[in-house]
Amino acid sequence: MSEVTRRKLLTVGAAGAGVAMLPAGWTAVARAKSAAPPQVLAANDLALWYDEPAGTDWLRALPIGNGRLGAMVFGNVDAERLQLNEDTVWAGGPYDSANPRGAASLAEIRRLVFADQWGQAQTLVDQAMLGRPAGQLAYQPVGNLRLGFTSGTVSQYNRTLDLTTATVSVTYVLNGVRYQREVFASAPDQVIVIRLTADRANSITFRATFDSPQRTTVSSPDATTIAIDGISGNMEGINGSVRFLALANATASGGTVSSSGGTLRVSGATGVTLLVSIGSSYVDHRTVNGDYQGIARTRLDAARNVSIDQLRSRHLADYRSLFDRVTINLGRTSAADQPTDVRIAQHAGVNDPQFSALLFQFGRYLLISSSRPGTQPANLQGIWNDQMAPPWDSKYTINANLPMNYWPADTTNLAECLLPVFDMVRELAVTGARTAQVQYGAGGWVAHHNTDGWRGSSVVDGALWGMWQTGGAWLATLIWEHYLFTGDGEFLRSNYPAMKGAAQFFLDTLVTHPTLGYLVTNPSNSPELPHHANVSVCAGPTMDNQILRDLFEGCARASEVLGVDTTFRIQVRSAKDRLPPMRVGSRGNVQEWLADWVETEQYHRHISHLYGLHPSNQITRRGTPQLYEAARRTLELRGDDGTGWSLAWKINYWARMEEGARAHKLIRDLVRTDRLAPNMFDLHPPFQIDGNFGATSGIAEMLLQSHDGELHLLPALPTAWPTGQMSGLRGRGGYTVSIAWTSGQADEFLIRADRDGTVKLRARLFTGGFTVADVTDGSTPTTTQPESDAVQLGVRADHSYRLARPAVQPSPTLSPTASTSPGTPTSSATSSPAPSSARAVYAVTNSWPGGFQGEVTITAGSSPIRSWNVSWAFRDGQVVSQVWSGSYTQSGADVTVINSAYNGALPAGGSTTFGFIASASAVNDPPTNITCTAT
Repeated sequence: MSEVTRRKLLTVGAAGAGVAMLPAGWTAVARAKSAAPPQVLAANDLALWYDEPAGTDWLRALPIGNGRLGAMVFGNVDAERLQLNEDTVWAGGPYDSANPRGAASLAEIRRLVFADQWGQAQTLVDQAMLGRPAGQLAYQPVGNLRLGFTSGTVSQYNRTLDLTTATVSVTYVLNGVRYQREVFASAPDQVIVIRLTADRANSITFRATFDSPQRTTVSSPDATTIAIDGISGNMEGINGSVRFLALANATASGGTVSSSGGTLRVSGATGVTLLVSIGSSYVDHRTVNGDYQGIARTRLDAARNVSIDQLRSRHLADYRSLFDRVTINLGRTSAADQPTDVRIAQHAGVNDPQFSALLFQFGRYLLISSSRPGTQPANLQGIWNDQMAPPWDSKYTINANLPMNYWPADTTNLAECLLPVFDMVRELAVTGARTAQVQYGAGGWVAHHNTDGWRGSSVVDGALWGMWQTGGAWLATLIWEHYLFTGDGEFLRSNYPAMKGAAQFFLDTLVTHPTLGYLVTNPSNSPELPHHANVSVCAGPTMDNQILRDLFEGCARASEVLGVDTTFRIQVRSAKDRLPPMRVGSRGNVQEWLADWVETEQYHRHISHLYGLHPSNQITRRGTPQLYEAARRTLELRGDDGTGWSLAWKINYWARMEEGARAHKLIRDLVRTDRLAPNMFDLHPPFQIDGNFGATSGIAEMLLQSHDGELHLLPALPTAWPTGQMSGLRGRGGYTVSIAWTSGQADEFLIRADRDGTVKLRARLFTGGFTVADVTDGSTPTTTQPESDAVQLGVRADHSYRLARPAVQPSPTLSPTASTSPGTPTSSATSSPAPSSARAVYAVTNSWPGGFQGEVTITAGSSPIRSWNVSWAFRDGQVVSQVWSGSYTQSGADVTVINSAYNGALPAGGSTTFGFIASASAVNDPPTNITCTAT
């Protein structure tokens, strides 16, 4: 397998590796007899589906994940493959990347840059500033679980990834028997679950084995389990040190199960549950002595004691508590009736608005599946990688990829999924402090344009790409940004030291430009773009200045909120005022450098100097009109084409320009076979997941923006989406927003406030007549109209406000609602009205001798709720033993289940579900009354 690294890929020039490696594009032809299963053709069609297996093509396989464990499911009939990942399996081991030659060479490098001797400066950076090693280490696979079945003629084949359940399903008919496979990655139980069934008894027979490109041994630890024990690969002269153990266990109804010599055999079964558990010795970026075997075995043993119905129900309750927060409907045409690969291939020539909704929710699905509290952040490929030396090492590129991966987290109501980034920032503050001291003689901490599982923080790959100082600074700005959404003071307090450390580094290292007098970074670059032939090293590039403005101001405002560091606050604001301002160049564009240089590659994939337009708010239509027009000119000069992730960033740019038609054009440019794989993975090419996350962010930005001190509703609505609905998006300041529109005109907005305050709303709706009401208490709030298309109103925490065209009736579908798993058994349920217009419904979903499983669904009425409390009394000795998606107390037969204010909040009409397991001394007897108290 050939090694593909950033250094090798990016030497091809042009628009980056994408031009040199651009495939001809895969093809797919509309298949008239293709028919999606009935459950797919439901509202919004939130599923990827295919009428053919993936074969050997990894980019046709379907991804599942629970944040830590990932798998690509191929869906082959006779030779199924699950390609497995665990998010801490990285090549090599802990290392110190700091280069002790750096500090001694820094003064000369700066002198050369200021003397316009950039080539000599860049050479000296390569000689003295590159980390040790000069590259970083790769994210690597665990291996494959392969299932071998009987072959034959197959009919009625269907393969589906249902985004509403995070489940891959494969169905087909072989020799008159209908077979079904169901695969999901459970976060509550930390296993991958494969359920195999057939509609004829004793029809399931297969063999299962592990294999891996890693150094491994396989075994059969017991009569129903196989194992693969391995260690990660060597790289950059550092020995692999992450030990891992993967276990696969089979439980069958009917037939037999046996295991020997690393092969698992199932014969003549009617139903089979396969559980895959993986443990890793990685503890953190400094420690690799974890009990990986104990982790794998403990999680497998626990899951083996849970029924398949319980595993499924717990998985669904956990996943839906995140995914169901946001709904989107952009309309539907018959184009949505084709298999997903056909839709992608034909997208340029058909009207398929529903695909944009699918693309949006697919990004949210991938983020939920690859980033959970306590896991590693989503890397260049999320958590899905089958190669020992993947493109760009499948690590974290900080000058675009990693921040871009998390653009949709807060806006699309997935705040928890962002938490792994802050764990990484705190760890980089440790490794980066060493790099700052050794290579710059500075305090604080620094990280450059890449990092890996070991939190490398030095300059890597080469000065042309790697001599960029503000990677850690960009990540640190996300702390204040996240606080703007959540208002979580404890979060801010615990992460403020990392922000402060990032700023301190620049207070120590910024130097005065000898002729312009500004404080500038030196040496640095404008990410990956030479300003003269093969030379990128420079002083004070525009993106650095924009990032540092955000970092310094965020630190100052955070210190005010926390009531600390008055002197430091003055220092960062003083430094901020001495940074170079943005300038308009001779072509009417935003200058990328201090000098008015013309870029060496006009259509380069990076447009880093528009960071001030997005994700920052330093360039806005109303606040900085001259720079806004210069940003437009910059985008025109750079062109619409580019790598997949670059196209996705441009969607966000044009949304911020408030040009829906152009943003929508970029979506269509992204949805083509050289930019989107058959499984909807974004292609640089090759696969790079930030394009998926960037597209989701861009679609959200087209419908709601909150970066400029206001909620701008439908700021970039394209004519291609004339009628639609969106609910659950989040705005800075602590607002949850739902929107409905018809014929390109807003019908109603529903705004829920987390905190007391004043909110400014901007929309075309407000240029004419409209109604406003506090739907929580029925009052009519007072509004002012500071501009013709803007209104301002005071809001109260936990209240919802409806603004609508006159005579428009409230939409019952604006708020997300919980759905139920297809085929989930139900039994008698009781319900009672609850205060605050909320109600709870109780249902039994499964039962067995001595116990049963149930679910309770809480639904808000016409008023949103902040939190809820559900209680009931059991009869006949029934006692709850476990609750998920909630916490509970119990005294005898009396049960109380509560949820926190954050997780329990529901918009008007919204629903959530918690599940539980209970023991019963007799037949389950549902309670006669269930009470829901909501606030």
